[in-house]
Amino acid sequence: MVKISLLIGEVIFTLVWLICRGITGVVQKRFCWKQEALLLLMYINLAVIIRFVFYPFFAIDGQVQPLIIQTKEIFPPRINLIPFFYITDYEVKREALINIIGNVSLFIPTGIILPILYKRLNSFWNVLLAGAGISLCIEVIQLLLSNSVTDIDDLILNTAGVIIGYAVFSLVRRLIKRA
Repeated sequence: MVKISLLIGEVIFTLVWLICRGITGVVQKRFCWKQEALLLLMYINLAVIIRFVFYPFFAIDGQVQPLIIQTKEIFPPRINLIPFFYITDYEVKREALINIIGNVSLFIPTGIILPILYKRLNSFWNVLLAGAGISLCIEVIQLLLSNSVTDIDDLILNTAGVIIGYAVFSLVRRLIKRA
């Protein structure tokens, strides 16, 4: 069994991010402060997503529970492939609402940041596919975790959040062009 605390998870994510940014800088042979500042927004966005997806809200004795990778509890994987079948399957209905709102709102910034960062993602379909791809990666990673469920509902709700974010981006862009 491997336990990864929130601090260690954040450090691993940050190191991977910095290594990727360093390699990109060496390959491109240029450094743009404006681009790096915008990428910092994506880093923060992904760090927040990682925090809430992989480290549950509940705590024991005030401590955030670690990420647990335990192969004997992973197989068979816990997967829900039936859309909206278990979406309200909570003892307290308020938790179902928090789950829905949380999954949508967590990805709204992604829908705003992606088209700002990447000119190729400046269309609805490209942002939708990129956002769904990010969400799909998270769901696939959850297959490895003993305390997670890979859920089609999360993929749908996260993608809806990306779409809302892109709608906000598009609206602001239109208002700026009119001004």
